[in-house]
Amino acid sequence: MDGLIVVNKEEGMSSFQMVRQVGKLFGTKKVGHLGTLDPLATGVLVVAIGKGTKVIEYLDKSEKEYLATVKMGIETDTLDITGHILKESSFLPPSKDGLGQVLSKFVGTYLQEVPLYSAVHVKGKRLYQYARDNKEVLLPKREVSVNDLTLVAYEEGTFTFQCSVSKGTYIRSLIRDIGRELDIPCTMKALKRLRQGTFCLEDASTLEELKQGKYRLVSIAEALSDIPRVQVEDSLVLKIKNGCKLPKCFDGKKALLLDSGGNSLAIYQEDPNNPSWMRVFKML
Repeated sequence: MDGLIVVNKEEGMSSFQMVRQVGKLFGTKKVGHLGTLDPLATGVLVVAIGKGTKVIEYLDKSEKEYLATVKMGIETDTLDITGHILKESSFLPPSKDGLGQVLSKFVGTYLQEVPLYSAVHVKGKRLYQYARDNKEVLLPKREVSVNDLTLVAYEEGTFTFQCSVSKGTYIRSLIRDIGRELDIPCTMKALKRLRQGTFCLEDASTLEELKQGKYRLVSIAEALSDIPRVQVEDSLVLKIKNGCKLPKCFDGKKALLLDSGGNSLAIYQEDPNNPSWMRVFKML
């Protein structure tokens, strides 16, 4: 079984636990996922199976869309409601228009400080290890893009927004930064991923549905729809499987080569030293 399945992750389960459950269900250890979700978060988790694990690197850079609920008045060490409260204060609730104006300030590119409780490596250790050891560490900053951010609901003490962001954007950190702009401590109360690239929540299956066989396997070729596809003659299949260079048979720099049955064989790219030839980039 080779391809990808869009899973609707439930709250309380880590991404690793979800992937392990899918692997057990399909009887394979060759599983992986795109874009980690915290245990608190729900929604789209794309799980790769078999040869699908080989294309994770091409898909994991895609834009993500989220629905996030924010609790105002507190900030925690984990930046969500599962953590220990660091700041707590009374506040004057902003007007709906004022809140919307603050949210609009974050649309664009900015340097975001990553959360202390994250898997980012600093000097050979993951940040959450520094947190658990109660050791100080300088939190790195990353350039992230917020492509869209819209206020969806606003009640006393909480608000919900929908956003689309680039790879590497932490919604917990975005909420912290929104709170600092509001001058109100804020923390993430709930998070749902609605989309990752072309994979949407509407197409996702729950774990129970997977057990019932109610899921759709996305082929490698379909997942790599942004890469031109070339069907090759049967006489070339063995050469491709052996990683041989081939005369160029496509326009552009890169192509997904398929056999006559539509099976993905490899991703080939133009040879920089001789553009009339191509060489293997990734065997599938």
